[in-house]
Order: sequence, then C-alpha cells, then structure tokens
Amino acid sequence: MIRTVEVLLVIIIISGAFIGSAYFEVLPSPREVSPLNLNRLSLTTLQTLDSNHDLSRAAFETDNSTVWGQLQVALSASLPPNIVYNLTVYNVNNAGGQLYTPINSISNAESLGITSDASTFTVASSNVTFNITPQKIGEGGNGGTLYILNCSDSNGWWITGYTAQSLAQDLYNLLSPYFVNTVMVQNTSQLAQILNGTSLQGEEVQNAVIVNTCGEAVPIPSGYYASTGVGYDSANSAYARYAYTLGQRVLQYNWTWASIVGWPFYYVSNVALFSNSQNTWGIYGMNMIGKNSGDGAAGLNSFLQGLDNQTYSYGDSTTGSPGVVNLSNPALNSCNYYGIYPSQYQTSTRALATSILSSYHLNVTTYVFNTVNSWNPGAIYRHIVTVNQTAQYQGGFFALGLTRTPDIRLTALGLLTDYHPSLYPSEYTASGTSRIVVLQLGLAGGN
Repeated sequence: MIRTVEVLLVIIIISGAFIGSAYFEVLPSPREVSPLNLNRLSLTTLQTLDSNHDLSRAAFETDNSTVWGQLQVALSASLPPNIVYNLTVYNVNNAGGQLYTPINSISNAESLGITSDASTFTVASSNVTFNITPQKIGEGGNGGTLYILNCSDSNGWWITGYTAQSLAQDLYNLLSPYFVNTVMVQNTSQLAQILNGTSLQGEEVQNAVIVNTCGEAVPIPSGYYASTGVGYDSANSAYARYAYTLGQRVLQYNWTWASIVGWPFYYVSNVALFSNSQNTWGIYGMNMIGKNSGDGAAGLNSFLQGLDNQTYSYGDSTTGSPGVVNLSNPALNSCNYYGIYPSQYQTSTRALATSILSSYHLNVTTYVFNTVNSWNPGAIYRHIVTVNQTAQYQGGFFALGLTRTPDIRLTALGLLTDYHPSLYPSEYTASGTSRIVVLQLGLAGGN
C-alpha cells in the first residue's frame, strides 16, 4: 500500500512539473517555425500573371491605365492579405549606357518592412518572334534537291491509313526547309524525265534525294522504262529489270533513294499500264515485280545489283522480322535537335540483312534503328566505289523495314540524322523588344 502511494506521488510531482514548465514556456510563432518563402511566392505570382500573356502585354503598354489597373487587381488577388508588394517594369537597353531603365511601377505600401525578397521575370514584345533558320542541304553547290514521288497515276501498298499523296505532302512540310529545292514529282511521266537526267524546274538533278511515298510499290513510267531490257525481264516475265535500272540511275546520278516502309521494290505501279492487274489484295494498277507477277522478292535484289553495277541476274531477296526495335542514339539526339518525335519503339517485319553490306559494297552511314542480330530495321547505306585508288561514296539507299502503318517522321528523321544540317537560331537584337519585371514582396508589420 505504501509503494502504491509513493508511485502516485511521483506521478503527481512529474505531471505538475510538466504542466508548470509548459505554462511558462514561450513557443515560437508559426512564421518562425515555417517562414514564408517570399522569393518563391514572387516568382510563381509572376508566372501566374503571365500565363495568358497579360503581364507581357502590360509591360509594353505602360501608358494604358486600364491595363495597369487590371494588373494591380489581379496582383492583389494573387497574394495573401498580409503581403505588401512593389512591381516595377524595366526596359532593356542595347544601345549602351544604362542597361536597365525603370518605366512604370505599382505598389500597395510605402514600405516593404524589414523582411522582403524579390524575383525577376523577362517578357518579350508580342511583335517579336523567335525564328530558327536551317542550313540548306546542298547550298554549297553540291546537289541540294529533294524529289518526293507524288505520282497521281500510281497506287501505294503497305501504307495503310494513308495515300501516297498525303504522305508526300506531310514529308514536304517536314523536309522542304532543309533543302535548296524540293520538287514534287506529280506523275510517272515526270519521274521518267528525271530518270533521264532532265530537271523539272531547273533544279540540280545530280546528288539528289528521292523519296518514294508509295511504300512497297514503286511508280513505273510506261513506254521506255517498261520496255524489254530496260524495265521488263521477258525471260522471267518480271518487272524486276526496272528495279535494276533504278539502281543504275541511283549510281549514275549519285542519288539517295529512300523507301519509307516495308519491303522495297515489291510491286510496280502505274494505273494505266496495269489497269486490269491488281496486287492479289484488290488494289488495281499494280503488279508484283517478280516472275509471272507472282513474286515481289526479286525487286530489292535487282535494285542492289544495279546500284553495285553488277550484271543483271534474276533472283530473290530476303528480309527479316526482328519485332520491336529501338531508335539508335544518333536518331534520338536528332529528335531533340530537330524537334521531330516519333515513337522510339517500332515493329520491324521487313528488315534488311546485314550481309548485303559485303555483297553489294555498301557501308552504313546512319543507323536509324539499332541492329538486331543480323538484321538492320532501318539504315542509310552508301555504295562504295574506287576512283583513282581512292574509295568514295557513289549512290545511296535508305530503307525502313517496318510494318505498316508508316510514320513519315521516321523518314525525315533518318535523312536529317544522316545529312545533319545545322540550325541557326535568331536572337533578340532590336532595342525595346525585351523587358524585365521585378516583383518585390514584404510582410505587413515586419516579423
């Protein structure tokens, strides 16, 4: 019993000491425990005021009392009631002398107290635009022509969801700023003209880039380029000879031929020439390029033979299906540089074999996708020739062995990664086009 009484007395004494000390203890104010970050509040307030460019407008309309009255109302509503402020706009001078000149200010107090902080915010005039000027491929006098096959008398395949013409327009919008000349080849007659080395609009034919937007089909002109020995292999009843002739022209004129999707040169297309023929899937105006119009695999092999200046020999090519593939690091870097952002993961079902490098004297100058085992899902190949005992490139081939539906941005990205034209950003150099807004905040009543 005595021990119980002792325990109770100890509890009473300890509790009394705690209550007594708590009564006399002076706790810090909430402001001292969690002080208000005036610098951060100032910056976020400026960003909020300019979310719809209202702050930028007011900064360049300092004589408009209505605009500044609305700005002050918005500023007061954005801050807690115990905050005092001073907002000042400074002009940025580029002509020498004083760099910043105050031109207008608003405030809700004569003094900001003993505790204050500030943030700055740069605004630009709405009359000023920021431009990027791209370097033109070929502006040094070496080529610089982009031909886009927009042939109205040809149909496409493996471009599900698009037409060749819609893809051609999208590609024009993406790439035309980067070339000296961009020419839309409107029909197969115009294609025959450039195959003969004749310009369409006075452009440079040599060293051009030609993009076929028909997917696995390739436009074929009627007449000469569909004739026996030039476009038609009568011994095998095949148009694989036309792919061979295309390869020869790519070598002759040092072109870069681009295939945007699928198995290159699988079909030939001309709605007049093949008006009663279809590709076994109901698309009329095209033929399989191989034997008896029943095999398309011979086209790629024939093109590469022509590119390598080998003797024409009918034979099939092969492609692989590595599945999901990834953009290479150079291509990813180009995404950020040129502002083109296709998905970095694609599905490849028509990848070219790495063995073609040695078989046709090719070198890969740009891997658009990473190699998977012995397959290249997307790459730009350059043909190697020897002139005066010096190896150099003559003719090129860009193949994207992906499944449908095509993403034309990948074609643009691959070409830009390979040629890598520079981008030249413009600068704000005119006086009075930039202004600095400074918002200084303080606490009413000091601490």
